[in-house]
Amino acid sequence: MKKKITGQLSNRKLINPRTAPYFFLAPSIVLLIVFTLYPVISSFILSFQSMSGAEKYFVGFDNYARLFRDPIFYKSLGNTFQILIVQVPIMLSIAILIAVGLNSSFIRFNGFFRVAFFLPAITALVAASLIFMVILDGNYGIVNYLLSLVGLDPIDWLNDPFWAKVSVIVVMTWRWTGYNMVIFLAGLQTIPKDLYEAAGIDGAGKARQFFSITIPQLKPVFIFTVVMSTIGTLQLFDEAYILTGGGPNNATMTITLYLYETGFKYFDFGYASALAYVLVVIIAIISWIQMKVVGDS
Repeated sequence: MKKKITGQLSNRKLINPRTAPYFFLAPSIVLLIVFTLYPVISSFILSFQSMSGAEKYFVGFDNYARLFRDPIFYKSLGNTFQILIVQVPIMLSIAILIAVGLNSSFIRFNGFFRVAFFLPAITALVAASLIFMVILDGNYGIVNYLLSLVGLDPIDWLNDPFWAKVSVIVVMTWRWTGYNMVIFLAGLQTIPKDLYEAAGIDGAGKARQFFSITIPQLKPVFIFTVVMSTIGTLQLFDEAYILTGGGPNNATMTITLYLYETGFKYFDFGYASALAYVLVVIIAIISWIQMKVVGDS
């Protein structure tokens, strides 16, 4: 009996209570190091290297210096910022208006409409993009058919530089407006109704209540959605890749799409890694500026 008790006590001491949390966290830490930390460090080192066949050799800052002489880099960066400046404000404006409407008691079947607006965010992007390619087809698309019914000329949506960019913006807005609407809706439901009742007693109309109560109370939500939407747009890849392939004439070439083609089409992994880290710095700077501007306003 004594030996049995001694064995149980020794088994209990196999794991020290102080080190037990680290023991259980070890698998996650190992996975984080192998699949996140190691690729980040490896790609950073690769950005200072170039490849000749399977051999790597150190080139210093040549890959970064090459960025300043690369017209496609400036083109892709400009395209990305143009889409960002136009798409994010439009998307967030529509999202807040829909959220306010669905948060009111005037619209019936709110649950149905909330699900309907959110569905695009969980729809397979490849399938959705293929559908939009059919809808926006210059010859047989339903959009041009509707335009012809009102006497307007057809538009070559995916092959004209301007309209191709518009098409990408439309698809992005369709996909992510519902996602941001849900975030705004959650924020709206945390605003005390007493504020609106007091404002109504003081004679404030719905518009005044919206700008004096709703918008200020949603300030943290606005910071979150603006920063996250900006980061997502700066990483824009899927829509441009599937709809237009970056064309026509690089009109929809985004920085992430250019990074992908540089690495996996031309196998210039050193330069692609340099592009990736420049993008990281750009995202960090813009996010910091947005948080300071929106947070201090």
